Amino acid sequence: MSEQPRRPRKTGKPYRRPQKDPVRILAFEALRAVDERDAYANLVLPPLLRKARDAGDFDARDAALATELVYGTLRRQGTYDAIIADCVDRPLREVDPPVLDVLSLGVHQLLGTRIPSHAAVSASVELARVVLGDGRAKFVNAVLRKVARDDLDGWLERVAPPYDEDPEDHLAVVHSHPRWVVSALWDSLGGDRTGIEELLAADNERPEVTLVARPGRATREELLGEEAAVPGRWSPYAVRLSEGGEPGAVEAVREGRAGVQDEGSQLVALALANAPLDGPDRRWLDGCAGPGGKAALLGALAAERGAFLLASEKQPHRAGLVARALDGNPGPYQVITADGTRPAWRPGSFDRVLVDVPCTGLGALRRRPEARWRRRPEDLDGFAPLQRGLLRSALEAVRVGGVVAYATCSPHLAETRAVVADVLKQHPDTDLIDARPLLPDVPALGEGPDLQLWPHLHGTDAMYLALIRRTA
Repeated sequence: MSEQPRRPRKTGKPYRRPQKDPVRILAFEALRAVDERDAYANLVLPPLLRKARDAGDFDARDAALATELVYGTLRRQGTYDAIIADCVDRPLREVDPPVLDVLSLGVHQLLGTRIPSHAAVSASVELARVVLGDGRAKFVNAVLRKVARDDLDGWLERVAPPYDEDPEDHLAVVHSHPRWVVSALWDSLGGDRTGIEELLAADNERPEVTLVARPGRATREELLGEEAAVPGRWSPYAVRLSEGGEPGAVEAVREGRAGVQDEGSQLVALALANAPLDGPDRRWLDGCAGPGGKAALLGALAAERGAFLLASEKQPHRAGLVARALDGNPGPYQVITADGTRPAWRPGSFDRVLVDVPCTGLGALRRRPEARWRRRPEDLDGFAPLQRGLLRSALEAVRVGGVVAYATCSPHLAETRAVVADVLKQHPDTDLIDARPLLPDVPALGEGPDLQLWPHLHGTDAMYLALIRRTA
C-alpha cells in the first residue's frame, strides 16, 4: 500500500485570540461616547466605572488608570493629533474616529504616562484587535512604533512651530488648546508669555475635588475629619480632597448637608452675600440656579440672616437638581421653573440677585477638557443675547439699593466685561461695586472693580464676577 502524501505545513504564526483588557476597553468606550454623542467625560465615566466595579472587573488602581487614560487623552488631544498627523500617510480627518481614539490612547500611554513603551504599544495593539480587528491593529502598531522613537519634548520640537514665528500656534500645539482659545485667554489675562503658559498648563492639570460645608447643616471641621481632607485655600466653607478622596464616601455629602463645589463658585456666592446693601435684606434671587451648587450655598447663607431665597431655573430637569440641592435648607426657600429673561416676579422684588449665566465654559477646561475642542468662536454670538438679557432682567428684579451679581465660568472678554459694559450703558441708574475687598484674603483679582479668578493663580475655575448696585 502506497504511503499517503503528507499535507504541507502551514507557515506563519497560529491565530491567537486578542487579550481583552477591561481598563483600556472602558477608556475606549468613554472616548467613543464623548465623540459620538457629544457626552461629557465627567458624566460618562462614573457609571462605566461603577458597572465595572460591580462586575468585579475593577479595583481602585484600575479605576485610577482608566480615569487617567480618558482625561489625559482628552486634555492632550491637540498635541497628540499633531504627533499622529506626522506619523500617518493621510490627512488626519481621513483616519476613522475609532482608530484615532485607539491611537490617541496609545500616544498618551507612550508620552504622558510612566507605562513602558513596549507595554504601551502592546496593550494598544491588543485593544485595537479587540475593538477594531486585526487589519487596523496593524496600522495602529505601525503608527505607535513611530511615536515611540522619541519622547514628548522631542516630538514638540518637531511638530510645534517656533514661538518666535507664531506664538499662538506654538502654545496651541505645546499646551493642547485650540488657537482661538489661546488668543482669547491671552487677551483676558494680559501680561507676558509666562502667565499664559502657566494658565494653559494649569488647564491640563487634574483638578482637586473641593467640597462645601453648607452653613447650618455641616461644618468644615466635620469634613476635615474625613480621610484625605485638607482646608480650602480661600472659602471658609471649602475642604479639598487629596488624590484618591471619594466624595460619595463622605456622609455629609450623601445626606446633602455638604456638596461638591469648586472654590471659585463658592467665592462668587460669598461675595454677593457680603456685598453692602442700602436698606432691608430679606429676599434673595438666584435667577439661573441650575444645577444648584450656588443656590444651596446662598440658601444657607440667607437662612443665617432670616432671608428668603427664590431659586429659578428654566430647564425642568435642572430645576429638579436645584430642588435636591436645597432640600433640607434651614431657612425659607422656593424652587421654580421659569425663564430668567421672562421674569415670574415683579420688578424690584429682591435685595440680592445672582445671575450665573450660560457661557462657553472656557473657565472650566480642567474639569471638562473636551469642551475646548467642541467650542467655536461663533458660539460667543449665540450666548451674547442671552447673557445680556439675563443681566437686564436681574437689574429690573433688584430694588433700588440692592445688588446684582453677574457671574460666568468664562474669562473671555466677550462674555465678561463686554456684557457688563453694554448693559450698564442702558442702565445709568447703576454703579459697579468694587468686588475685590469682599474677598480680602484672595490675591491677584485684577484691576477691579470686577474680579477674575484663574486656575494657575487661585487653584479655582476661571470664574468672573461683577457686582452692580441699583441706585435709582
